[in-house]
Amino acid sequence: MASILDHCSDAPLERYDPGVVLIDEGRRSGRLFVLVDGEVEILRGGTRVATIAEAGAVFGEMSVLLDLPHTATVRARTTVAVRAPEDATTFLRHHPEIAFYLARLLAQRLNAATTYLVDVKRQYEGHGDHLGMVGEVLEALTVQQAREFTLGPDRADDPRM
Repeated sequence: MASILDHCSDAPLERYDPGVVLIDEGRRSGRLFVLVDGEVEILRGGTRVATIAEAGAVFGEMSVLLDLPHTATVRARTTVAVRAPEDATTFLRHHPEIAFYLARLLAQRLNAATTYLVDVKRQYEGHGDHLGMVGEVLEALTVQQAREFTLGPDRADDPRM
């Protein structure tokens, strides 16, 4: 099975020194990074939530796909090498296999989050405090649908669509 890195070989290779911020929470960069080597830390609201050193790990995908500011900071803990296309949206349109990989990755994360929230809901269902709101959060995660669907510009003229 091919690695995601095999599919990103045409993206520029960038290197960063320890302490350098690749992604800054709350800002838009339009950048997507795939870790080639090294270790990064993920911070949200200044709190470290993960340390990642797995080659092929992807950062920035939520911001790119949702066209929103980054939800976390990614900072190099060691010297890191990443594949980083200049225009992530165009890159994903030209690499549907990577877009599909990201869709599966995000679906796995959503599944893990909803599984956890179902467990919390079962434990605290009768509580009137903030834990009682877990059901509302679960509903929003599982049934919320986008109100509008638009094809990408490269598909808009396709008569099959």
